[in-house]
Amino acid sequence: MDFKLTKDQLLIQQAFREYAEQAIAPIAEQIDHTNLIPDEIIAELGELGVFGMAFPEAYGGNEAGYTSLVLALEQIAKYCPAISNVIGAHTGSAGTLRLYGSEEQKKKYLPKCCTGEHIASVAWTEPSTGSDPKQLTTTAKREGDYILLNGTKRFITSPNYPGPCMIFAKDLDNGGIVCAIVEKGCEGYSLSERWSKLGEHGAPVYDIYLKNVKISPDQLIGTSGYPIVQGMIAFGKIGMVGTALGNLLAAYEESLKYIKEKTHRGESITKFQAIQLRMADLKINYETAKWMAYRLGYEADNCGNELERMAMESALTKTFVCNAASEGARTALQLHGSYGLMNDYKVSRIYRDAAFGPCIEGVEDMQKVIIAKYIIQ
Repeated sequence: MDFKLTKDQLLIQQAFREYAEQAIAPIAEQIDHTNLIPDEIIAELGELGVFGMAFPEAYGGNEAGYTSLVLALEQIAKYCPAISNVIGAHTGSAGTLRLYGSEEQKKKYLPKCCTGEHIASVAWTEPSTGSDPKQLTTTAKREGDYILLNGTKRFITSPNYPGPCMIFAKDLDNGGIVCAIVEKGCEGYSLSERWSKLGEHGAPVYDIYLKNVKISPDQLIGTSGYPIVQGMIAFGKIGMVGTALGNLLAAYEESLKYIKEKTHRGESITKFQAIQLRMADLKINYETAKWMAYRLGYEADNCGNELERMAMESALTKTFVCNAASEGARTALQLHGSYGLMNDYKVSRIYRDAAFGPCIEGVEDMQKVIIAKYIIQ
């Protein structure tokens, strides 16, 4: 067992740490207040190669791998989880093409996704369902040489950016599920008003409306949507894990900085054992979450076609890391006392951002159902 990062991974970690400190940290509050990520940040991250880390060089990627992606997302999310969320959701969405797309589909869509020129999305969730495939109401029906898509998708990340969107729909011709590649902004594709969220301001979330969106059969991925759902869910959680880890690191570092500066009767509050114990808890949870997150990246890089194992590993890692980030943010808030409730202090934003992890990409109980499925057979 080797717990050391490779030389290349250490260089990637350092590069994104430096970029995040220099380019993202100064505008993190601006992003939170305006709810917008500047286009130049997306362009610069594209030049750094973060959008192509999980993809082969043959399709424009740099093959840095999922472990490197987690390292990069951690450093970015330490200052702005919204940016990390956009990258993670994009990688999971384009990863669906990497895993299941035809050679022609990969060559057509992945190169611009790897540069960040296009941002990929995946649309599974609907107003009436988020986990049960049998409740999908978006439909796909063949009409002559084409397929018509109709329905509404809810809480979709980055559907306003140009690029491919993987739409899951009920196949009215055979009763199964299909996964279709839709180019955002095509005829019949429209968006709701942007959702106003508790945290992760800047990461755009909309509903997608599909009204007789016409696609050709070669825009379908594979022959059945069910196995694609499994892979999409398993690899899609990696971005959320990296984001939550970065938020937990921010909670730890902001708390450590605050308690060293805060005094009581002329002495540092670090003298209080209660403060020491809470900081110890933060450190324990961060270190545990860190190695679980890095391990998930390693598993993704080395699992091959063992998607069932990845499904369990991503579910248990997502559950622990996101819960640790949420609890860590709450601990950080308590350590700050009344100051933590003030928007002048970063910890209030950390607390709002941390609320997302346990609630998206499948709630905690759903993750435990997935885990139980694989351990009780």
